[in-house]
Amino acid sequence: MEDGVGATLRRARDRRQLDLSQVEAAIKIRTRYLRAMEDEEWDVLPGETYARGFIRTYASYLGLDGERLADEHCRDSGVVRPGERLPSPERGTEQGESRRRRRLPPRLVAAIVSVAMVAALIAIGLSSGGGSSPTAPPERPAGGRQPEATIRHSGSPPRPQGLSLRLTTTAEVWVCLLDGAGRPLVDGQILAAGSEAGPFRSGSFTVSFGNGEVAMTVNGQQAGIPATSSPIGYAIGAGGTLRELSEGERPTCT
Repeated sequence: MEDGVGATLRRARDRRQLDLSQVEAAIKIRTRYLRAMEDEEWDVLPGETYARGFIRTYASYLGLDGERLADEHCRDSGVVRPGERLPSPERGTEQGESRRRRRLPPRLVAAIVSVAMVAALIAIGLSSGGGSSPTAPPERPAGGRQPEATIRHSGSPPRPQGLSLRLTTTAEVWVCLLDGAGRPLVDGQILAAGSEAGPFRSGSFTVSFGNGEVAMTVNGQQAGIPATSSPIGYAIGAGGTLRELSEGERPTCT
């Protein structure tokens, strides 16, 4: 196509008198992928998600409107862009249950129970003591309730839960990072070389990188990411365990 996305990219590169090897060195996208975009051989690319990301990266490097060209590619290829993430029904149910639980604070429940038990014990003592002085109940079986309340409130505050994650780029790289609830923390952005993002905290993370030019630190420990110019992604679970994601599992932030 003379006026397609590929032709637009090739003309812009020719105007800047760049060859494909120079572009690869600058944006860390392999030459065969760059050539496939210019020739509009989209089946050579790893997938439709990466096609859009590569178009945005390549076009932005050439001074073009990458988002517009990515949208144009979607229209030309008949691809519908994924919709926004919707909160899962489970999360909505959990939030509703949480609100219902908060209607009556636990401290108030404990106070009501304690008052009711003390009142009941006083009533028992008065009814069993006859005319004796109401001020001399020598034994109070309910005395065991007070240490429980003391134990409940005298412990150390709970330690913060979740993982800490920091990203440091060694070259320009596209990043999509989601927290454990699927909310974007780095929303499909291209980070320049030497950029830092984070630290972020969540119970878990999922992340996609356009290439391996990034260092990832989880709970203060650096995770090993292979030096690759191809897209890669991970799921980061409890304890900082890493699982490499297949192409279909990687988040897209679109």
